[in-house]
Amino acid sequence: MKILIIEDEPGLREGMRDYLTDAGNICETASGFYEAIQKIQLYRYDCIILDIMLPGGSGLQVLEMLKHDKLPDGVLIVSAKNALPDRLSGLKLGADDYLTKPFHLSELLARVEAIVRRRAFDGSPFLEFNEIRIDLDGKQVSVKGKAVRLSRRDYMLLLYLIANKSKIVSKNAIAEHLWGDDIDMADRYDFIYTHIKNLRRKLMDAGCKDYIQSAYGMGYKFSDK
Repeated sequence: MKILIIEDEPGLREGMRDYLTDAGNICETASGFYEAIQKIQLYRYDCIILDIMLPGGSGLQVLEMLKHDKLPDGVLIVSAKNALPDRLSGLKLGADDYLTKPFHLSELLARVEAIVRRRAFDGSPFLEFNEIRIDLDGKQVSVKGKAVRLSRRDYMLLLYLIANKSKIVSKNAIAEHLWGDDIDMADRYDFIYTHIKNLRRKLMDAGCKDYIQSAYGMGYKFSDK
């Protein structure tokens, strides 16, 4: 998953980033209102972890902008303000869930994963595409019942392609999803071809059909047509 953490407290922000990254996700961070706005205007995320109290503005204003522009990112509000009006305001504005500080990082991860499952995969812990089956909780992939060993980024690439099946996704979108902020260090997308090639080979070696189609000059599409 690609996650944006909007939190002004450095220790908590870094703790969430490290924990979620260790769990196999791509995490970006923003420490204030204006940095958060800049990021969500430029990039898309599977889930945004959003604090209400931010330097320069309110997290609820960030949420209002997301919903006004009809952006698809999931939103989990985290805040020390546990009063009912704050909780209701966030949910009425369209947040997917609300977590009150302090919280266990394991619960944070579970809430984020639940949001992404509801939004992208109809709430199921399993994702199936013909002979491909993905255990979203266990992060395991199998083809016709045979386990397929994928690297973390190859796994994320497969999820991203299936979540956008039958749509052409650009190399730039794939790069941002797999690498997050680090993509700024790359000026070419040769590594995208390498990941596509590796993923295609591993799936086909397990007996899978080749569903990854190249769209010349545009990107790639995952489709059985």
